[in-house]
Amino acid sequence: MRENSKKFLEKLLSTDSPSGLEENIQQEWINYVKAYVKDITTDTAGNVVAVINPDKEFKVLIAGHCDEIGFIVRYIDENGYIYVAKSGGVNIKLAQGKRVKILCETGVIKGVIGTMAAHHGAAKDKIEIEDIYIDCGAKDKEMIEKLVSVGDYVVYDMEYEYLLDNRLTGRGLDNRTGAFIVAEIMRELSTRDIDVCVYGVSTVNEETNMGGAYFASSRLKPSMALVCDVTFATDYPGIDKRKIGDISLGKGPVLAKGAPINKRINELLKKTAEQKDINIQYELTPATTGTDGDKIRLTGEGVPIGLVSLPLRYMHSSSEVIEIKDIMDTIELIVDMIANLTKEENLKPIK
Repeated sequence: MRENSKKFLEKLLSTDSPSGLEENIQQEWINYVKAYVKDITTDTAGNVVAVINPDKEFKVLIAGHCDEIGFIVRYIDENGYIYVAKSGGVNIKLAQGKRVKILCETGVIKGVIGTMAAHHGAAKDKIEIEDIYIDCGAKDKEMIEKLVSVGDYVVYDMEYEYLLDNRLTGRGLDNRTGAFIVAEIMRELSTRDIDVCVYGVSTVNEETNMGGAYFASSRLKPSMALVCDVTFATDYPGIDKRKIGDISLGKGPVLAKGAPINKRINELLKKTAEQKDINIQYELTPATTGTDGDKIRLTGEGVPIGLVSLPLRYMHSSSEVIEIKDIMDTIELIVDMIANLTKEENLKPIK
């Protein structure tokens, strides 16, 4: 990975972006992409759209969401303890004992999610969101209310780290890596002579309602769309591959197969992978994908979609793990597929 690209990825991973509060990370995305793509717009949902060849008739939308899971402040009790609601698919069991950051108008307030000591019986086996609370060290409600308000967002206080074998861990790799991949695809395509319009979109709200993708696709009316997200790696202990499938870090991008996915797009991706000697893996999405693709495909008269995902371990934890090589292979695969489009592609399943 080139040094400037690496620094950009690290900047995205260091920028808090809970679903519903993506403005700061979107500004970082703009600051990077504008050096390569001059035509950049935003919309009322909070999406950022970079465009190459806006006048071309055949339009390709590439989407990667920039938001991460987190919490939102719901209630402060008389002793200054803070209770929260979920903002996305947070695993409550994993939250206990974690350090957090509350993103307030006054700045960042540090805290810890309380947990019962094992000496006192430990935490309950089954806990609900209303059972957890944040301790910021405040003496009482009056003290904390000067700093924290209902509706403030909360994220885990965990930064990225590099592991062995060119692997990376951190929170929110789902899916700030996707927003990074879209930006890098646009950077690469800006140097190519391509014959189609390309919209590179950093979308918002995927972890909570997927509204960003819906509004972007409704406005842009693409001929086809590629969604860049993450999927479940199954190469660690305790996984039943008979139920989930066989997906590993380092073995390449993952293409989805199932009812939501356009077969012709998958054929184009597979052909490109063979030409570029890129390993690809497959996952099943029989009914829905659980990604922005589910909203994009239902806009307008229907948009044919492909889903290209990054293998990821420990999804929706504070320490997800990916491999850098898979990122690079995903970028190369999509760039070359788009560069080879003739604008005459027939994406209808029945020819």
